[in-house]
Amino acid sequence: MDAIATQKFFRASPQKLREVVSMIKGMTPEKAVEILPYVGKRGAEPILKVIKSAMANASLKGMATADIVFKEIQIGKGPNLKRGIAVSRGRYHPILKKMAHIRVVVGTVEKEKGKEKNGTKN
Repeated sequence: MDAIATQKFFRASPQKLREVVSMIKGMTPEKAVEILPYVGKRGAEPILKVIKSAMANASLKGMATADIVFKEIQIGKGPNLKRGIAVSRGRYHPILKKMAHIRVVVGTVEKEKGKEKNGTKN
């Protein structure tokens, strides 16, 4: 059973959000919630909110918070806002304001039954 939380159309570059996600890769959600407020990146706050939302969704589904792990953290590309600035000689320089979609899926660790410590099955 998985719990999903998303944040769509967040006004930040997906590339900058992926830097923050790479910092928390391999951690448990509880550890990531402790670490993210101290990361000096603007993208840490929305990722923290989505992780907290996914953990709350998991607890509503009856999962124990100690057993929750990340199944996936996905940063997708959203639409671009096309803006621009007028410059000299009647020219125009385009400015693309990028957006990102954040998707966090958490679930519990499934323990395999019937296996011993060395990995052989009796």
